[in-house]
Amino acid sequence: MQERNGYICLDAGGTSLVLACHLGQRPSLLYWGPRLSLSDPDTMRAMLTRQHAPGSADVEVPGSLINELGSGVAGQPGFSAHRSGEDWASVFAVTTVRRPAPNTVELVCRDENTGVQATHIIHLNPDSQILVCETEIENIGDSPLSIERCSAASLPLDPRATRLFGFTGRWAGEFQLEPIPPFTGSYVRDNRKGRTSHDSFPALICGAAETNEQNGLCFGFHLGWSGNSRVCVDRLSDGRSFVQMGELFFPGEMSLNPGETYRSPCLYAGVSDQGFSALSRLFHSHVQTAILNDRIAQKPRPIHYNTWEAVYFDHDRSTLFELAEKAADVGAERFILDDGWFGGRRGDKAGLGDWWPSPDVYPDGLGPLVEHVTGLGMEFGLWFEPEMVNPDSDLYRAHPDWVLQADGVDQVPFRGQYTLDLSRPEVCDYLFDRLHKVLSEYEISYIKWDMNRDIHHPGSRGRPAGSQQTRALYALIERLRAHHPDLEIESCSSGGGRADYGILRHTDRIWTSDSNDALDRQRIQRGASHFFPLAVMGAHVGPETCHITGRRLSMQLRVATALFGHMGMELDLLQESAADLNILKAGIALHKRHRDLIHTGEFHRLETPDHVNAIGVVSDDQSEALFSWCNLTGHRETLPGRVFFAGLDAAKSYRTRIVWPDPVRSISRPSILEGTGLAGEGLIAPGEALMHLGLQIPLLHPETCLIFHLQKI
Repeated sequence: MQERNGYICLDAGGTSLVLACHLGQRPSLLYWGPRLSLSDPDTMRAMLTRQHAPGSADVEVPGSLINELGSGVAGQPGFSAHRSGEDWASVFAVTTVRRPAPNTVELVCRDENTGVQATHIIHLNPDSQILVCETEIENIGDSPLSIERCSAASLPLDPRATRLFGFTGRWAGEFQLEPIPPFTGSYVRDNRKGRTSHDSFPALICGAAETNEQNGLCFGFHLGWSGNSRVCVDRLSDGRSFVQMGELFFPGEMSLNPGETYRSPCLYAGVSDQGFSALSRLFHSHVQTAILNDRIAQKPRPIHYNTWEAVYFDHDRSTLFELAEKAADVGAERFILDDGWFGGRRGDKAGLGDWWPSPDVYPDGLGPLVEHVTGLGMEFGLWFEPEMVNPDSDLYRAHPDWVLQADGVDQVPFRGQYTLDLSRPEVCDYLFDRLHKVLSEYEISYIKWDMNRDIHHPGSRGRPAGSQQTRALYALIERLRAHHPDLEIESCSSGGGRADYGILRHTDRIWTSDSNDALDRQRIQRGASHFFPLAVMGAHVGPETCHITGRRLSMQLRVATALFGHMGMELDLLQESAADLNILKAGIALHKRHRDLIHTGEFHRLETPDHVNAIGVVSDDQSEALFSWCNLTGHRETLPGRVFFAGLDAAKSYRTRIVWPDPVRSISRPSILEGTGLAGEGLIAPGEALMHLGLQIPLLHPETCLIFHLQKI
């Protein structure tokens, strides 16, 4: 970090950031991009000089770190507040510059006229190179301040980043990239669902016209927040662009009394001049080193077996015992008992909130099943949905006032359940006591924490409380973890509906999607990989016929798809054929052999035709790699193309083998399989040839996935 005459310069790896923070002036981000080593900030500022344009203001209105409403910057304001309609035009000027830690700057800014203080907290992570921005607002006036909008930051976008991608999707089809056509004006995605949502994951990817997975300038932005959010890109008519992300407030929701403060969620931003995959690797590094709790870092992530798609609500003791035995036999290391074990929960319309083992199904409690599972050498996990309550439950009958609601407005029907009001301390105390009791009574090492409905009316005692709800959720999870420090927690929300860096600060894994259809998962996992490393992405082998899509897929494809993630199973092992069980067992063994590489290696997405998904991981020392090539459908050409591997040591040779499926067969022969020994001893070739000449793919049927193992020799 360097401070020069009102400028702060931060460097991390290949990234530089230059802040203009002269006392008495509005702060601004002068530069953020590929590393600069010789540039002087005064010269840089002069190079960015803009002039009067006819028909415009006499003076160019510069952007600031938050583009507050009173600044006069066109487009969406990053900060807007008022006092009963007055004191609405805040303009922030720097009063203090603090440097609390290396690569961290706090800029304290004030507007004495409106009585508002804004502190911008900016950190350029020296390890991951990810920029982390927050804004804290303090009411320094003498009357309540209503905040309508407060972004974490307003970041200027490089004019070369002309290609924009947002994220859309649906239940069982999350993390779908959506190209944003060129525009002048505003691109805005508002999410009012009370969770990250399936269709509006709060993130953006931007790149230059020529950028691809392996080359080119690109930027990524993600709001680490699990509640309501706003994502905005302004492309102004003067050629400038700004990216803003922050909480979305309901009317009157965020009001500060004199002396009170509000702190925004974190905006995470990354830049790379080496393509989209390199950008993703920066975000993956940040998750691994700065987001996740390190208490489980030294432990391999266990192979899961989840009971949901095997038994649903039909909890039969003998079936569950037998499933546990089958799961252990094929290689599972953790057995998770899903929904249906508690209270009157014989279906999805009753029992939520009554967190004790059902005496009808488990007359002796969960102890016998837990002991059976752990006796087989597996950990035991349990499903909860703590934030929800069914009207048909002992909890709701005792406390019907404990739910979020808008006075005088009917609840929107949603899966027969309501959302508990976590902003009430007595609700969180009840939930903590119930979960703590179950976790203390049994040897439970893992929780699947679910959340299966949107929150349409996040009202508490007459006022909106969506922000309080999300913060109370975080606090409840932390309270539980403090009493059970070895407990691992999965964030599930009817699939990937609550997957973000905010929830990952308090949990250890995300359930990427409720769809276990391997073809759906190829696309879903590829989309999620832009921000999430494979180690946190739950990926399960589902049944032969997917319960959601009705599509029948081979065990080979299902295994190959789940192998690149935190692998698990969610199928009825008692109904699988002996042949498929053997394939599954072999696939789990393959994952275990390469688990460390998959979960810690450098991730690459390859450029492929639309009918192919190809990804891979390369070890840090480039000595080993594992790549997947999946034919999602057939191809138009008579023969398939070539795979161009990435991330290898160009000067060294590798032995390349196809390790899945076994055996691997081409539709016609002879093929490259026989010509090179890819299915046997392997092909030895230089890394430069494997990356730049490429390797011909054998002729394959649709819905076939090959896994290549490369070992430096």
